[in-house]
Amino acid sequence: MTGNRPLILISNDDGFQAKGINQLVDMLSDMADILVCAPDGPRSGFSCAFSATTPLRLTLRQRRQGVEVWSCNGTPVDCVKLALENILTRRPDMVIGGINHGDNASVNTHYSGTMGVTLEGCMKYIPSMAFSLCDHRDDADFEPLRPYIRDITRWVLSEGLPKGVCLNVNFPLLPVFKGVRLCRMAFGTWYNETSTCHHPRGYDYYWMIGHYRNDEPEQQDTDNWALTHGYVAITPTRIDVTAYEAFESLAPLQGAIGRACQ
Repeated sequence: MTGNRPLILISNDDGFQAKGINQLVDMLSDMADILVCAPDGPRSGFSCAFSATTPLRLTLRQRRQGVEVWSCNGTPVDCVKLALENILTRRPDMVIGGINHGDNASVNTHYSGTMGVTLEGCMKYIPSMAFSLCDHRDDADFEPLRPYIRDITRWVLSEGLPKGVCLNVNFPLLPVFKGVRLCRMAFGTWYNETSTCHHPRGYDYYWMIGHYRNDEPEQQDTDNWALTHGYVAITPTRIDVTAYEAFESLAPLQGAIGRACQ
């Protein structure tokens, strides 16, 4: 890595072998030096978890002009932390999570290891974003995403992002997109999330499965609506989750607690 080009740190939650992350490197390697540090296998649903009781290992998988690929036995966030402190010799200009096999819209933001990568970068004050495609297949076609990912990356490298804000970018499963929309997260929920099975040795065990429901399907300013109607959904996402609008309505709580403790 030369130091003369921008440096992008890339990770994911599908593993370093996944097609999505390898396609992302291919899309951006002419624009920047790339350091990949990704899990050694799938880590979907790990969100912002990091390893506090498990020893972590790094393995160099590939080194070529402008690109290094490392794997880690930990979580997506572990990968970012280790890359920043133990592999990179200079601060990256950007952190990217993805390309994820499957969407990370709506409340999936809170569960996603791909977004864990992005939030970790953002908490380190590095411009960060996540890319996800609404296709869980191992051989998903990411080629329609190429010009959008390149344009978004180029813009953020040039303009930066506000402090404490990262981008959650989701693509519908289409060969051609209608356009791009800035969106808010949709309110939605998962239901029927567990499946119970009985083991022949006499105990029950459970699979986490579930079905997602968009609880405001008619609201046209949401990421779910954009994806359903063929648009690329870009959701600016904040680290600061304080509900400032609730301060006024909750002000009596502060007084009530004070009286109860007297």
